[in-house]
Amino acid sequence: MARRCGITGKGVLTGNNVSHANNKSRRRFLPNLQETSFFSDVLGTSIQLRLSTNGIRTVEHNGGLDSFLLGTADRKLPAEALTLKRRIQRAQIRKAEGAAA
Repeated sequence: MARRCGITGKGVLTGNNVSHANNKSRRRFLPNLQETSFFSDVLGTSIQLRLSTNGIRTVEHNGGLDSFLLGTADRKLPAEALTLKRRIQRAQIRKAEGAAA
């Protein structure tokens, strides 16, 4: 499983540990990833995602998973989020067709 946020795309960064004697050794800065579940109103199910804490705050700030994905441009979303966005769009279309019939 990749250490990358499913919404923001944040991943692992690298740098140096620097000792008091100025010795340098390589290290990795890992993103703060959390397993979270968001309820999708359009799909009617709970969706589990592995997001950074910044990604969780972004989704909540924008009014939930559905409104965040539908309001964000495709070029700004990772592949995992794009497939989820397409699922939500298809479900919206089906729901609108069912209401019109």
